[in-house]
Amino acid sequence: MTETPGTSRPTASDAATRAPRVSPNDIIRFLLEIVAVVSLAIWGFTMWPMPWPGIAFGIGAPLLAILLWALFLSPKAVFQLDAFGRALIEIVVMGSVAFAWWSMEQPYIAAAFALVATVSGVINGRSRI
Repeated sequence: MTETPGTSRPTASDAATRAPRVSPNDIIRFLLEIVAVVSLAIWGFTMWPMPWPGIAFGIGAPLLAILLWALFLSPKAVFQLDAFGRALIEIVVMGSVAFAWWSMEQPYIAAAFALVATVSGVINGRSRI
């Protein structure tokens, strides 16, 4: 079968040059990740006595959240999980941020963060099905 002049098949280089599609929920999820890391750092530095427990939790908690997100939830995750595993890891990370705000006696911030993270997570989970 021959191709007609003027028509071409998409090549691998065409796919590489196309910009990825970014949805509004992707932007919200990115902002949630940034807020999560900053919130965990604030929690670690303010809720634990300084110097050593505060420094360890202030650096360790955000680092652990970043590590979990990179290994299991990022678009180029090292370990591919099913939907249940991804949801479980996301609940652990985002739930720990809501708990951190709650323990800092900021229940409205904790509730708002939990609500936005839950809605965004459900939308993201439904779009993957």
